[in-house]
Amino acid sequence: MPTSAPPSPGIPSPSPTAWLADAPLRKALDDSDNAIVMSNSERLVVYVNEGFARLFGFEAHEVLGRNLSHVLIGPRSDPDLLGQIRGSLGTSGSFHVETLLYSKSGQPRWVSMMINASDEASGGPGGSITILTDITLTKMHEMLQKRVLEGLVNELPLSGLMALLCDEVERIAPEVTASVLAVDDQGRLRPLAAPGLPAAISRAIDGLPIGPSAGSCGTAAYRREPVLTTDIATDPLWTDQDRALYLASGFKACWSSPICDHQGKVAGTLAFYFREPRQPDALHERLVDMCLHLCALAIERNATRQRLHQLAFFDALTGLPNRALFHDSAEHRLAQLQAARHGGAVLFVDLDRFKQVNDTQGHAAGDAVLCEVARRLSRALREHDLIGRLAADEFVLLLPECDTDRAVQTARTLLEAVAAPMDIEGQAHVCHASIGIAMFPGDGESIDTLLRHADQAMYQAKSDHRHSLQLFSAEMNRHAQERVAVERALRQAMAERSGITLHYQPQVLSSSPGTLHGVEALARWHHADWGMVPPGRFIAVAEEAGLIHELTLWLLDQACAQLAAWRAAGHDVPCVAVNLSGRSFHQPEFAQQVCEALARHGLRTGDVLLEITESVMMDARPMTRTNIDTLHSRGFRLSLDDFGTGYSSLSYLHRLPISELKLDMAFVRDLTTSPTARALTVSVLSIAHSLGMAVVAEGVETPGQQQWLQAHGCPVMQGYLFGKPMPPDEIEAWLCAQAPQRR
Repeated sequence: MPTSAPPSPGIPSPSPTAWLADAPLRKALDDSDNAIVMSNSERLVVYVNEGFARLFGFEAHEVLGRNLSHVLIGPRSDPDLLGQIRGSLGTSGSFHVETLLYSKSGQPRWVSMMINASDEASGGPGGSITILTDITLTKMHEMLQKRVLEGLVNELPLSGLMALLCDEVERIAPEVTASVLAVDDQGRLRPLAAPGLPAAISRAIDGLPIGPSAGSCGTAAYRREPVLTTDIATDPLWTDQDRALYLASGFKACWSSPICDHQGKVAGTLAFYFREPRQPDALHERLVDMCLHLCALAIERNATRQRLHQLAFFDALTGLPNRALFHDSAEHRLAQLQAARHGGAVLFVDLDRFKQVNDTQGHAAGDAVLCEVARRLSRALREHDLIGRLAADEFVLLLPECDTDRAVQTARTLLEAVAAPMDIEGQAHVCHASIGIAMFPGDGESIDTLLRHADQAMYQAKSDHRHSLQLFSAEMNRHAQERVAVERALRQAMAERSGITLHYQPQVLSSSPGTLHGVEALARWHHADWGMVPPGRFIAVAEEAGLIHELTLWLLDQACAQLAAWRAAGHDVPCVAVNLSGRSFHQPEFAQQVCEALARHGLRTGDVLLEITESVMMDARPMTRTNIDTLHSRGFRLSLDDFGTGYSSLSYLHRLPISELKLDMAFVRDLTTSPTARALTVSVLSIAHSLGMAVVAEGVETPGQQQWLQAHGCPVMQGYLFGKPMPPDEIEAWLCAQAPQRR
């Protein structure tokens, strides 16, 4: 390694080591922490101090007379080192570098090497003097940290990063076999990296619980402190089975240290295994100190990435894949099915009347229902099936290699699973669902198309009969496209205030059919191309599209304006009844908006009757009740529409300020033919009379129905027998026609 400078001509060469006869000088050299080497002009070592023996493990007689490069150069030393030394000594007489050399035992040693030429004329050995300062620990830390941090930057997986760290440890300390284990949330060991351990050992460790006698690693994690086993053969922390496995693999000792995160929680363990009974030395201790910090950094970073991945791709409430992850996974799975020419099915699951759970029992109960449904759906699936939660109460499944019969059978199984009683906050609850099915590839070749078609089939299932399943058909797609067209046209009509009008149907007194009790305002929409659009069609679209509140306020304003115009023209219209959307009651400013509409047209609260549905009456939202109470306190009368067709509760009737019940036309239609309809109608009339409420019978179309209602004391009637819904000018004509009859 060190090379000599050429001797000066004509000067006799003294003995190269004669100057070392000075005992104090030799002692000073031997006491130095540095390794000092002197070589002669033939590049052979003529002197090493005791510091050299301490650093590299060679005794003096093993080195003297040899070329230093033959002693210290190793497999990863710089191959250009000798050329650099000779060039520098030949030009400047000195050389300095940080380089990697090897000890007698083969351990790498990073050193700061300083070489100076020393000719015999000046009393030197005639070659060079080399001073080697141990910087192994500093370099070791730099290299370890550099490689691990590079791995972090390059986003190596945690197992790869930990394998890299173990490889570096074993390169620095060849007598060590390193392993890194993680501790999961259940307190079980999970191998991350152990490149030098047999696979059988990693398999045996996987899933073992930590504890007070769980080998070195499990015990270190349990105690939260390092555990040293100097002799596995006799240590009581090891089971006989584990002891035999490690001894058979040649490992005799183990030193394990817990890896703790920044909060002090044990996240894993770092273990050094040895092939002879022994304790760790100073190098091992420094290595462990360095590695624990890097392991903790890598494990915490991985945990953070997993949390971000969980937030980005999994539903926070149920833990199921979210829309994004399901979409990506389904696309990949469909590509595999297409390549193999296999079929599949997409099932769209939507809970029936889930909104009522949130409204009546609160969102905590609703969340509990969603979690339980997610568990039940997941348990019913095969291993390779996919499931995800799209939004709210919507779940979706992809069943690969599934024909129509199997898809239908699976859907029935899911319906039964969902419908089994569940305990929610101490109360029994029965949940139902509707399922739409789209088949791959017949109903679509992309996941977007399949989801859209399964969604359409699900809505058809809800429309036909809740708690049922429905296969997609092309007809459904046509209806869905029509609905989109209706929504687009409705938005345009509302924006332009064109085509949407109000018709009014008379309500007459039963005792005097020619006497007007009031009129009900009913929305109508005339489209330039489609003609009259049925109210049931566009009102439902307005509800689904979020347009209903805006439409409600506009229709209320139009009804108030028309009533004021009639009165200004001398027409006696006692009041106008206006249907209000339940969603409007969720708006904090709704009651005030109703009052402002009346004020704009100079009307009093008694001039407008506000019709609500039973769903509004039973809505548990505080804002709904606040709006109802505010309207009542301002003097408004509330009419309960379609009474008896929904979830009527008599307790709500006496608690809420209801002034009028509207008997649904379904009862009226069967009055003359059905004893049941007659009995129910008598009950409604009796309840209303007892509570001091008026009753309006809707859908009166025959004299027989009229006579029966008159005979049983129904005060107000409405229907085609008295007048169909009419535009304002026809109502005026109707009023004029009734005047002689009233007289």
